[in-house]
Amino acid sequence: MELLLLLIPLFHLLGLYSAFQALMETRTSQGTIAWVLFLIGIPYIALPIYWIFGRSKFVGYRKVKEAVDAQIRGELEALLGKMESQRIQRREQDYAGAVAEKLADLPYTGHNAVELLIDGEATFESLLSGIDQAESYILFQFFIVHDDTIGKEVQRRLIARARKGVAVYFLYDEIGSHDLSSSYIQELRRHGVQVSAFNSRRGWRNKFQLNFRNHRKVVVVDGRYAWIGGHNVGDEYLGRDPKLGHWRDTHMKIEGPAVMGAQLSFAEDWYWATGHKIEGVSWEPYRCDQGNATVLVISSGPADRLETAQLMFLHAINVARKRLWIASPYFVPDDSVIYALQLAGLRGVDVRILIPERPDHMAVWLAAFSYFEEVGNTGVRFYSYTEGFLHEKVMLIDDGAATVGTANFDNRSFRLNFEITAVVEDREFIREVEKMFLEDFAASRQERSDILRSKPFWFRLAVRVARLSSPVL
Repeated sequence: MELLLLLIPLFHLLGLYSAFQALMETRTSQGTIAWVLFLIGIPYIALPIYWIFGRSKFVGYRKVKEAVDAQIRGELEALLGKMESQRIQRREQDYAGAVAEKLADLPYTGHNAVELLIDGEATFESLLSGIDQAESYILFQFFIVHDDTIGKEVQRRLIARARKGVAVYFLYDEIGSHDLSSSYIQELRRHGVQVSAFNSRRGWRNKFQLNFRNHRKVVVVDGRYAWIGGHNVGDEYLGRDPKLGHWRDTHMKIEGPAVMGAQLSFAEDWYWATGHKIEGVSWEPYRCDQGNATVLVISSGPADRLETAQLMFLHAINVARKRLWIASPYFVPDDSVIYALQLAGLRGVDVRILIPERPDHMAVWLAAFSYFEEVGNTGVRFYSYTEGFLHEKVMLIDDGAATVGTANFDNRSFRLNFEITAVVEDREFIREVEKMFLEDFAASRQERSDILRSKPFWFRLAVRVARLSSPVL
């Protein structure tokens, strides 16, 4: 009884402290109000939930980012100077490119070769070939790595290069790769591969935080080649999951100076995870004389000064004049993005949003239904992909730019995940992305904007509940 009398005021004091923290740090007014009321009113329930899911700022990473930038300041300043020489001179009125460069803290560069990689076979064929050709180093980072057929093949190829004296750095997210066996990791280490989890719970204030993820999928070989996109390392990404079947995804390969953006992102993540900088890498931007693509790599995450991913998407929506085609497995945006999509529809932009018909996360899939009418009544069209599970994260803006990356169209990618996106300006690449989209639309069903009205009450109720819980989905 005495213990209970002590615990009750302690919970309320901690609830008040956490409510103050939520007031000072939560990024949206709706989230702030909800957390403050919850923490003050029912601290016994709210406290553990808040400590796990509440914060939207990743404590400590920004200082680490500044530290790694300071450690390689000489290389970084030289890198930016060299990339400046590869910079595409944009028209003064081209504010779209200027905004993107400020979000990335890097310049658009020319002399890049780009290759669109559609689905798992093309992606892993290109990626494994790139690993085999590595001469100096490999930077390998994925959200999910499975100890299955393709996972073992990746392991074998990385070990083979390590045995040849190639420096191999292997970084994975410990939450996404929670079932990765210790024997898999030990086998890599035994052959000289440097392995680390991202360690999102590093630091005393992050001990209970399970809500942040490093969702990036980045491979860099010798500072010349980079692979970015939606695939993780697992058999399901090759369509071998009997439940999900065909896995529709997109990756891309970059060769040229823009690779430095992916390499810098990895260097910062590695320093956060291990406390050490990566050694023996080249910070000399490689100019691909056979490439004509203009490319910018944008990293984003919860430690950013601004909400980089959300601003990137908002900017793309606002600059679109003719078309905006978006593919994302998860569509759970906030109000600012919804308003921007509505305005794009009202000004006559051909806005199409491609999502999967088949869910892998039920709550996220349900939440998407709540937007069909809200956005669809301004001319925005939704398509559900019917020939398997759609997992690609691709966007096409007018005839001028396309993006391929890891960021989904949801609150988690906007605010909680570390993500990476490549923005490409290249006519041939854009034509390939357009062709890919048209084939995906042909394999999809256009949804009626009022489809939710025809659903039973229990379904509509589940949709509303899912949308309300979207900040932590």
